[in-house]
Amino acid sequence: MFSSIAPLARHNPFYAPHFQLVQDGVRKRPAEPAEAPATRRGLAAASADEEYSCEYGSLKFYALCGVGGVLSCGLTHTGVVPLDLVKCRMQVDPQKYKSIFNGFSVTLSEDGVRGLAKGWAPTFIGYSMQGLCKFGFYEVFKILYGNMLGEENAYLWRTSLYLAASASAEFFADIALAPMEAAKVRIQTQPGYANTLRQALPKMFAEEGIWAFYKGVAPLWMRQIPYTMMKFACFERTVEALYKYVVPKPRSECTKGEQLIVTFVAGYIAGVFCAIVSHPADSVVSVLNKEKGSSASQVLVRLGFKGVWKGLFARIIMIGTLTALQWFIYDSVKVYFRLPRPPPPEMPESLKKKLGLTE
Repeated sequence: MFSSIAPLARHNPFYAPHFQLVQDGVRKRPAEPAEAPATRRGLAAASADEEYSCEYGSLKFYALCGVGGVLSCGLTHTGVVPLDLVKCRMQVDPQKYKSIFNGFSVTLSEDGVRGLAKGWAPTFIGYSMQGLCKFGFYEVFKILYGNMLGEENAYLWRTSLYLAASASAEFFADIALAPMEAAKVRIQTQPGYANTLRQALPKMFAEEGIWAFYKGVAPLWMRQIPYTMMKFACFERTVEALYKYVVPKPRSECTKGEQLIVTFVAGYIAGVFCAIVSHPADSVVSVLNKEKGSSASQVLVRLGFKGVWKGLFARIIMIGTLTALQWFIYDSVKVYFRLPRPPPPEMPESLKKKLGLTE
Protein backbone atom coordinates (compact mmCIF):
# COMPACT_ATOMS: atom_id res chain seq x y z
CA MET A 1 0.00 0.00 0.00
CA PHE A 2 2.89 2.32 0.67
CA SER A 3 4.70 1.57 -2.58
CA SER A 4 3.54 4.76 -4.28
CA ILE A 5 3.99 6.88 -1.17
CA ALA A 6 7.55 5.97 -0.21
CA PRO A 7 9.23 7.93 -3.07
CA LEU A 8 7.32 11.04 -1.98
CA ALA A 9 8.24 10.71 1.67
CA ARG A 10 11.94 10.59 0.90
CA HIS A 11 11.73 14.06 -0.65
CA ASN A 12 9.68 15.72 2.07
CA PRO A 13 10.77 15.44 5.71
CA PHE A 14 7.68 17.18 7.02
CA TYR A 15 4.92 15.09 5.49
CA ALA A 16 5.23 11.74 7.23
CA PRO A 17 3.53 8.79 5.48
CA HIS A 18 0.64 8.76 7.93
CA PHE A 19 -0.28 12.31 7.02
CA GLN A 20 0.03 11.61 3.35
CA LEU A 21 -2.64 8.97 3.66
CA VAL A 22 -4.88 10.88 6.01
CA GLN A 23 -6.04 14.45 5.38
CA ASP A 24 -8.81 16.40 7.13
CA GLY A 25 -9.85 13.30 9.04
CA VAL A 26 -10.67 11.30 5.84
CA ARG A 27 -8.53 8.33 4.79
CA LYS A 28 -7.42 8.60 1.21
CA ARG A 29 -8.05 5.83 -1.30
CA PRO A 30 -5.29 3.24 -1.57
CA ALA A 31 -2.71 3.85 -4.26
CA GLU A 32 -4.35 3.39 -7.61
CA PRO A 33 -2.52 1.38 -10.26
CA ALA A 34 -2.79 4.22 -12.76
CA GLU A 35 -1.08 6.67 -10.39
CA ALA A 36 2.60 7.01 -11.18
CA PRO A 37 5.22 7.81 -8.51
CA ALA A 38 5.80 11.53 -8.14
CA THR A 39 8.26 13.87 -6.51
CA ARG A 40 7.52 16.10 -3.54
CA ARG A 41 6.90 18.99 -5.90
CA GLY A 42 4.47 16.84 -7.88
CA LEU A 43 2.55 16.05 -4.72
CA ALA A 44 2.51 19.72 -3.79
CA ALA A 45 1.21 20.60 -7.24
CA ALA A 46 -1.62 18.09 -6.92
CA SER A 47 -2.50 19.52 -3.53
CA ALA A 48 -2.40 23.04 -4.98
CA ASP A 49 -4.97 22.04 -7.60
CA GLU A 50 -7.32 20.78 -4.90
CA GLU A 51 -6.80 23.12 -2.00
CA TYR A 52 -3.71 25.35 -1.97
CA SER A 53 -2.82 28.50 -3.88
CA CYS A 54 0.77 27.39 -4.56
CA GLU A 55 3.20 24.54 -4.18
CA TYR A 56 4.98 23.88 -0.90
CA GLY A 57 8.53 25.20 -1.31
CA SER A 58 7.81 27.23 -4.45
CA LEU A 59 8.97 30.82 -4.96
CA LYS A 60 5.40 32.03 -4.48
CA PHE A 61 5.21 30.11 -1.20
CA TYR A 62 8.41 31.73 0.08
CA ALA A 63 7.30 35.19 -1.09
CA LEU A 64 3.94 34.97 0.67
CA CYS A 65 5.65 33.66 3.81
CA GLY A 66 7.82 36.79 3.63
CA VAL A 67 4.67 38.93 3.40
CA GLY A 68 3.39 37.19 6.51
CA GLY A 69 6.67 38.00 8.24
CA VAL A 70 6.42 41.69 7.28
CA LEU A 71 2.93 41.96 8.74
CA SER A 72 3.59 39.87 11.83
CA CYS A 73 6.79 41.65 12.90
CA GLY A 74 6.17 45.17 11.58
CA LEU A 75 2.69 45.58 13.04
CA THR A 76 3.35 43.95 16.41
CA HIS A 77 6.62 45.75 17.18
CA THR A 78 5.08 49.08 16.21
CA GLY A 79 2.09 48.36 18.44
CA VAL A 80 4.27 48.00 21.54
CA VAL A 81 6.52 51.02 20.92
CA PRO A 82 5.48 52.71 24.22
CA LEU A 83 6.48 49.65 26.25
CA ASP A 84 9.68 49.25 24.24
CA LEU A 85 10.54 52.93 24.79
CA VAL A 86 10.18 52.59 28.57
CA LYS A 87 12.17 49.33 28.58
CA CYS A 88 15.06 50.94 26.65
CA ARG A 89 15.09 53.94 28.99
CA MET A 90 15.16 51.66 32.04
CA GLN A 91 18.19 49.89 30.56
CA VAL A 92 20.21 53.01 29.75
CA ASP A 93 19.14 55.20 32.71
CA PRO A 94 17.97 52.99 35.61
CA GLN A 95 18.37 55.81 38.13
CA LYS A 96 15.73 57.92 36.45
CA TYR A 97 13.43 55.16 35.15
CA LYS A 98 13.18 52.82 38.13
CA SER A 99 10.30 50.59 37.02
CA ILE A 100 7.74 50.13 34.27
CA PHE A 101 5.11 52.26 35.96
CA ASN A 102 7.62 54.90 37.03
CA GLY A 103 9.04 54.92 33.49
CA PHE A 104 5.62 55.56 31.96
CA SER A 105 4.91 58.26 34.55
CA VAL A 106 8.19 60.10 33.94
CA THR A 107 7.83 59.84 30.16
CA LEU A 108 4.26 61.17 30.22
CA SER A 109 5.18 64.08 32.49
CA GLU A 110 8.16 65.10 30.36
CA ASP A 111 7.04 64.29 26.80
CA GLY A 112 3.27 63.93 26.99
CA VAL A 113 1.25 61.18 25.33
CA ARG A 114 2.92 61.76 21.95
CA GLY A 115 6.28 61.07 23.57
CA LEU A 116 5.30 57.43 24.04
CA ALA A 117 5.25 56.98 20.25
CA LYS A 118 8.86 58.11 19.75
CA GLY A 119 10.69 55.80 17.40
CA TRP A 120 7.62 54.28 15.75
CA ALA A 121 8.87 54.89 12.17
CA PRO A 122 12.25 53.10 12.44
CA THR A 123 10.51 50.39 14.44
CA PHE A 124 7.95 49.74 11.71
CA ILE A 125 10.44 49.87 8.84
CA GLY A 126 13.20 47.93 10.60
CA TYR A 127 11.08 45.12 11.98
CA SER A 128 9.12 44.78 8.74
CA MET A 129 12.42 44.12 6.95
CA GLN A 130 13.50 41.79 9.73
CA GLY A 131 10.22 39.87 9.54
CA LEU A 132 10.52 39.48 5.78
CA CYS A 133 13.93 37.81 6.17
CA LYS A 134 13.22 35.97 9.41
CA PHE A 135 10.08 34.09 8.35
CA GLY A 136 10.82 33.88 4.64
CA PHE A 137 14.34 32.52 5.05
CA TYR A 138 13.26 30.21 7.88
CA GLU A 139 10.97 28.38 5.49
CA VAL A 140 13.77 28.27 2.90
CA PHE A 141 16.38 26.87 5.28
CA LYS A 142 13.96 24.47 6.98
CA ILE A 143 13.15 22.79 3.68
CA LEU A 144 16.77 22.98 2.45
CA TYR A 145 18.28 21.45 5.58
CA GLY A 146 15.45 18.92 5.86
CA ASN A 147 16.08 17.67 2.35
CA MET A 148 19.80 17.45 3.06
CA LEU A 149 19.18 15.32 6.16
CA GLY A 150 16.62 13.02 4.60
CA GLU A 151 13.22 12.07 5.98
CA GLU A 152 14.29 9.89 8.90
CA ASN A 153 17.08 12.15 10.19
CA ALA A 154 14.91 15.23 9.73
CA TYR A 155 12.39 13.67 12.09
CA LEU A 156 14.95 12.40 14.63
CA TRP A 157 16.88 15.68 14.66
CA ARG A 158 13.95 18.00 14.09
CA THR A 159 14.77 20.26 17.05
CA SER A 160 18.29 20.76 15.70
CA LEU A 161 16.77 21.36 12.27
CA TYR A 162 14.53 24.14 13.65
CA LEU A 163 17.48 25.67 15.52
CA ALA A 164 19.77 25.66 12.48
CA ALA A 165 17.14 27.02 10.09
CA SER A 166 16.09 29.84 12.42
CA ALA A 167 19.69 30.84 13.24
CA SER A 168 20.53 31.00 9.53
CA ALA A 169 17.46 33.13 8.81
CA GLU A 170 18.11 35.52 11.68
CA PHE A 171 21.69 36.16 10.57
CA PHE A 172 20.36 37.89 7.46
CA ALA A 173 17.35 39.40 9.24
CA ASP A 174 19.57 41.32 11.68
CA ILE A 175 21.60 42.87 8.86
CA ALA A 176 18.32 44.23 7.52
CA LEU A 177 17.22 45.42 10.98
CA ALA A 178 20.45 47.02 12.28
CA PRO A 179 20.21 50.53 10.71
CA MET A 180 16.65 51.16 11.88
CA GLU A 181 17.33 49.67 15.32
CA ALA A 182 20.25 52.07 15.79
CA ALA A 183 18.12 55.05 14.81
CA LYS A 184 15.25 53.92 17.05
CA VAL A 185 17.43 53.66 20.14
CA ARG A 186 18.98 57.11 19.51
CA ILE A 187 15.52 58.68 19.18
CA GLN A 188 14.14 56.94 22.25
CA THR A 189 17.04 57.22 24.70
CA GLN A 190 18.91 60.45 23.86
CA PRO A 191 16.79 63.48 24.83
CA GLY A 192 17.08 66.24 22.23
CA TYR A 193 19.02 64.12 19.73
CA ALA A 194 16.18 63.70 17.22
CA ASN A 195 12.43 63.36 17.30
CA THR A 196 11.90 61.72 13.92
CA LEU A 197 13.65 59.26 11.63
CA ARG A 198 14.26 61.99 9.04
CA GLN A 199 16.19 63.97 11.64
CA ALA A 200 18.12 61.00 13.06
CA LEU A 201 19.48 59.37 9.89
CA PRO A 202 21.49 62.31 8.44
CA LYS A 203 22.73 63.27 11.89
CA MET A 204 23.99 59.77 12.62
CA PHE A 205 25.70 59.54 9.23
CA ALA A 206 27.38 62.95 9.67
CA GLU A 207 28.76 61.96 13.10
CA GLU A 208 29.97 58.40 12.51
CA GLY A 209 29.42 57.53 8.85
CA ILE A 210 27.96 54.21 7.78
CA TRP A 211 29.40 52.57 10.92
CA ALA A 212 26.72 54.30 12.98
CA PHE A 213 24.09 52.04 11.43
CA TYR A 214 25.96 48.74 11.70
CA LYS A 215 28.05 48.96 14.85
CA GLY A 216 25.22 47.27 16.72
CA VAL A 217 24.86 44.32 14.33
CA ALA A 218 27.13 41.99 16.34
CA PRO A 219 25.23 42.61 19.60
CA LEU A 220 22.03 42.21 17.56
CA TRP A 221 23.23 38.76 16.50
CA MET A 222 24.01 38.03 20.15
CA ARG A 223 20.47 39.03 21.11
CA GLN A 224 18.37 37.97 18.15
CA ILE A 225 19.92 34.68 17.06
CA PRO A 226 19.41 32.94 20.44
CA TYR A 227 16.00 34.63 20.66
CA THR A 228 14.93 33.42 17.22
CA MET A 229 16.33 29.92 17.76
CA MET A 230 14.23 29.66 20.91
CA LYS A 231 11.25 31.32 19.23
CA PHE A 232 11.04 28.86 16.35
CA ALA A 233 12.25 25.65 17.98
CA CYS A 234 10.18 26.14 21.13
CA PHE A 235 7.13 27.07 19.08
CA GLU A 236 7.42 24.05 16.77
CA ARG A 237 7.87 21.59 19.63
CA THR A 238 5.16 23.25 21.75
CA VAL A 239 2.65 22.97 18.89
CA GLU A 240 3.59 19.31 18.56
CA ALA A 241 3.12 18.75 22.30
CA LEU A 242 -0.21 20.62 22.43
CA TYR A 243 -1.73 18.51 19.68
CA LYS A 244 -0.35 15.34 21.25
CA TYR A 245 -1.20 15.91 24.92
CA VAL A 246 -3.67 18.81 25.25
CA VAL A 247 -5.92 19.20 22.20
CA PRO A 248 -8.62 16.50 22.46
CA LYS A 249 -8.70 15.70 18.74
CA PRO A 250 -6.24 15.40 15.85
CA ARG A 251 -5.12 18.55 14.08
CA SER A 252 -6.78 17.38 10.87
CA GLU A 253 -10.15 17.46 12.67
CA CYS A 254 -9.64 20.95 14.12
CA THR A 255 -11.14 23.97 12.40
CA LYS A 256 -8.84 26.71 11.12
CA GLY A 257 -9.92 28.87 14.09
CA GLU A 258 -9.03 26.15 16.59
CA GLN A 259 -5.65 25.67 14.92
CA LEU A 260 -4.96 29.41 15.21
CA ILE A 261 -5.76 29.30 18.94
CA VAL A 262 -3.16 26.56 19.36
CA THR A 263 -0.74 28.73 17.38
CA PHE A 264 -1.33 31.71 19.73
CA VAL A 265 -0.86 29.65 22.92
CA ALA A 266 2.31 28.01 21.62
CA GLY A 267 3.61 31.41 20.53
CA TYR A 268 3.14 32.93 23.98
CA ILE A 269 4.91 30.03 25.70
CA ALA A 270 7.80 30.37 23.27
CA GLY A 271 7.88 34.14 23.81
CA VAL A 272 8.48 33.87 27.55
CA PHE A 273 11.55 31.72 26.98
CA CYS A 274 12.71 34.02 24.19
CA ALA A 275 12.66 37.05 26.46
CA ILE A 276 14.77 35.38 29.14
CA VAL A 277 17.36 34.02 26.70
CA SER A 278 17.88 37.27 24.80
CA HIS A 279 17.53 39.93 27.51
CA PRO A 280 21.21 40.38 28.53
CA ALA A 281 22.22 41.07 24.92
CA ASP A 282 19.21 43.37 24.50
CA SER A 283 20.49 45.49 27.40
CA VAL A 284 23.92 45.73 25.76
CA VAL A 285 22.39 46.78 22.41
CA SER A 286 20.33 49.53 24.06
CA VAL A 287 23.33 51.05 25.86
CA LEU A 288 25.69 50.57 22.90
CA ASN A 289 23.49 52.43 20.43
CA LYS A 290 23.12 55.29 22.90
CA GLU A 291 26.86 55.81 23.45
CA LYS A 292 29.65 56.71 21.07
CA GLY A 293 32.94 54.83 21.02
CA SER A 294 31.94 52.00 23.36
CA SER A 295 32.29 48.31 22.50
CA ALA A 296 29.91 45.52 23.42
CA SER A 297 32.42 43.97 25.84
CA GLN A 298 32.98 47.32 27.61
CA VAL A 299 29.25 47.85 28.04
CA LEU A 300 28.80 44.29 29.31
CA VAL A 301 31.51 44.71 31.94
CA ARG A 302 30.15 48.06 33.08
CA LEU A 303 26.58 46.82 33.42
CA GLY A 304 27.54 43.71 35.37
CA PHE A 305 25.34 40.69 36.04
CA LYS A 306 22.57 42.63 37.76
CA GLY A 307 22.54 45.45 35.23
CA VAL A 308 21.97 43.24 32.17
CA TRP A 309 18.75 41.89 33.72
CA LYS A 310 17.23 45.33 34.32
CA GLY A 311 13.84 45.61 32.62
CA LEU A 312 13.35 41.83 32.27
CA PHE A 313 9.73 41.85 33.47
CA ALA A 314 8.79 44.49 30.90
CA ARG A 315 10.55 42.48 28.21
CA ILE A 316 8.74 39.25 29.19
CA ILE A 317 5.38 40.99 28.87
CA MET A 318 6.38 42.62 25.60
CA ILE A 319 8.06 39.62 23.97
CA GLY A 320 5.49 37.09 25.18
CA THR A 321 2.68 39.12 23.69
CA LEU A 322 4.68 39.96 20.57
CA THR A 323 5.66 36.37 19.86
CA ALA A 324 2.13 35.07 20.33
CA LEU A 325 0.68 37.74 18.05
CA GLN A 326 3.42 37.27 15.46
CA TRP A 327 2.79 33.55 15.13
CA PHE A 328 -0.97 34.17 15.08
CA ILE A 329 -0.69 36.79 12.31
CA TYR A 330 1.82 34.70 10.36
CA ASP A 331 -0.35 31.60 10.49
CA SER A 332 -3.43 33.67 9.65
CA VAL A 333 -1.68 35.00 6.54
CA LYS A 334 -0.95 31.41 5.52
CA VAL A 335 -4.63 30.54 5.99
CA TYR A 336 -5.79 33.63 4.09
CA PHE A 337 -3.51 32.96 1.12
CA ARG A 338 -4.26 29.22 1.27
CA LEU A 339 -0.61 28.25 1.70
CA PRO A 340 0.39 24.67 2.54
CA ARG A 341 0.64 24.28 6.33
CA PRO A 342 2.29 20.92 7.12
CA PRO A 343 1.02 19.24 10.31
CA PRO A 344 3.40 18.45 13.20
CA PRO A 345 5.79 15.72 12.02
CA GLU A 346 5.18 12.08 12.85
CA MET A 347 7.68 9.26 12.80
CA PRO A 348 8.13 8.02 9.22
CA GLU A 349 6.82 4.55 8.50
CA SER A 350 10.29 3.41 7.40
CA LEU A 351 11.74 4.43 10.78
CA LYS A 352 8.92 2.68 12.61
CA LYS A 353 9.78 -0.52 10.77
CA LYS A 354 13.48 -0.14 11.62
CA LEU A 355 12.63 0.32 15.30
CA GLY A 356 10.22 -2.60 15.27
CA LEU A 357 7.19 -0.43 16.05
CA THR A 358 5.10 -1.89 13.23
CA GLU A 359 4.42 -5.46 12.22
